[in-house]
Amino acid sequence: MISINNLSIHFTGTDLFSNASFLINDRDRIGLVGKNGSGKTTLLNIIIGYLKPQEGEIVVPSDTTIGFLQQEMETNSRKSIFDEALTAFAETLKLEEKIHHLTKEISERSDYHSKEYHRLIHHLTEANERFHIIGGQSMEGDTEKVLTGLGFRRTDFQRPVSEFSSGWQMRVELAKILLSKPDVILLDEPTNHLDIESIQWLEEYLNGYPGAVVLVSHDRAFLDNVTKRTVEISLGQIYDYKASYSDYVKMREERLDQQFAAYNNQQKQIVQIERFIERFRYKSTKAKQVQSRIKMLEKIEEIEFDEIDKSAIHFRFPPAPHSGKVVLEAINLSKNYGDIQVLNKLSFAIINGDRVAFVGRNGEGKTTLSRVIVGELEHTGILKYGHNIKLGYFAQNQGDYLDPEKTVFETIDEIAVGDIRKRIRTILGSFLFSGETIDKKVKVLSGGEKSRLSLAKLLLTPSNLLILDEPTNHLDMQSKDILKNALIQFDGTLIIVSHDRDFLQGLTNKVYEFRDQQIKEHIGDIYDFLEHRKFENLKQLEFAKKEDKAKEISLSDNKIVWEKKKQLEKDQRKLNSQITRTEEKIGLIETEMKKLDELLSNPKSYTKETNYFDLSKQYDNLKLDLEKEMKLWEELHNNLEKLI
Repeated sequence: MISINNLSIHFTGTDLFSNASFLINDRDRIGLVGKNGSGKTTLLNIIIGYLKPQEGEIVVPSDTTIGFLQQEMETNSRKSIFDEALTAFAETLKLEEKIHHLTKEISERSDYHSKEYHRLIHHLTEANERFHIIGGQSMEGDTEKVLTGLGFRRTDFQRPVSEFSSGWQMRVELAKILLSKPDVILLDEPTNHLDIESIQWLEEYLNGYPGAVVLVSHDRAFLDNVTKRTVEISLGQIYDYKASYSDYVKMREERLDQQFAAYNNQQKQIVQIERFIERFRYKSTKAKQVQSRIKMLEKIEEIEFDEIDKSAIHFRFPPAPHSGKVVLEAINLSKNYGDIQVLNKLSFAIINGDRVAFVGRNGEGKTTLSRVIVGELEHTGILKYGHNIKLGYFAQNQGDYLDPEKTVFETIDEIAVGDIRKRIRTILGSFLFSGETIDKKVKVLSGGEKSRLSLAKLLLTPSNLLILDEPTNHLDMQSKDILKNALIQFDGTLIIVSHDRDFLQGLTNKVYEFRDQQIKEHIGDIYDFLEHRKFENLKQLEFAKKEDKAKEISLSDNKIVWEKKKQLEKDQRKLNSQITRTEEKIGLIETEMKKLDELLSNPKSYTKETNYFDLSKQYDNLKLDLEKEMKLWEELHNNLEKLI
């Protein structure tokens, strides 16, 4: 469908792309990945035509339509949400206006046998046929479906777009793209402004979409659930993998191993040639061979090795100060903004060691409750803190809390006390601030840099109750994994607002669902909650179907099916975990056997403590252990295959 041929583009003397080529085919689901600054957004802008490549071409068939959702878009619409979304149907709306005009004109005429009257009838028939072909009759129904799927309430439909935040306005832009049904959809970080429910709805919508989808995202779960192909931009080159993101990561490691081996072999060859030239440069009898080697060296096209970027934030939260058993208790807590009630008579208790995820649609009060807890917002009702509570808070707009005129170093220096002052540079280095970057003013930092600086500040004041509101918004996948690992090791109480399912998985043991001014507690992690919500939705669907006798389905039967499916998935997860543990044991045993092999083959290494017989006995025991684990591994795989 769309062909990218020998694309080259250069910025400040550096090749962003060099002879890059690939195809976007019908119904492709492509995840576009690469390091920050590798050119992902640039490539999308080139495909849509906002930028022109310096070399190469983008071939787009003349009848191919493209929709593009940028990371940031300005909207100045004064229309209502519903009317703005309807602008996606430009052709349909023109036809509707034309049909109305023709119908009115025909109704006012009485010259039924004239050529002009028949011409009007013909045009009206054509317009009506085209209107039905492009789905004009379902225009409003489709609009309502997409807007509700993206999180808008029906009561929002007639409110002006200008009343909504930039995040909600971006949802309107996304709705317009989906409703216009282009042949190719380009999405640049589409989940940034969506909650979990809307992300899941978008996943289902894109999976059934008849056109092609190309997206950039740092949401691993979203990429895995939508994409079937991953295109990586690395060192100006394009690497095309017919795999989802998680499978691509494994395949990429294999490619890098091969690349590294080829690079090492070439370096050895270059060293040998250079040694020969240096050794025989001044010997007349070898002059011909030396010249030959020099020409050979000049012709070698040096392999570029794409090293994995090892630079990533690395840190651990300081030990949590001791606190009482009950960390936080709310009784009839309410919060409203003027006439708008956000939270209504909430009562809950958070116990020491709880790890709670706040989830729900945007605007349901997750951030509001976070700000109430840290004392930023007034409220009615009772909110009691436990003994010796030390709060640590990361706000969704944490960058706005930083002084823009201070440097990175000054930001940390002003709150560092005691021995920590001597470690400021080390702490900043852990968050990728070193050299001249520590003298940068906050106002020139990127969103990601501000997030990292804010996380660094959290380290300087030990806390036992951490409240994090969307901490991963500006972090890449590697940094998100490191933050998650640090939070897993944190020994205090955690409250976290996030829509990133992969980040939340295994991190929390409770979910507070925000809905209709209330919260509902669910035990388990995010996927336990989502499974429960799916079951609740299934029950609602079955209830609705019971109302229609023609489609009556037994809820109990479906419950049994669901429970069997749940048990099957549980058994599969258990077997996969056992297989992983067995593979780890096998790896450890093989490593030990390799060490003993080396000792046994070298008699000089024997001592009184490590004689041949003892080593041989250890080796035989390990061999038996290996056979046992291999047999277990085979049994587990057989059991897994039976389940699948």
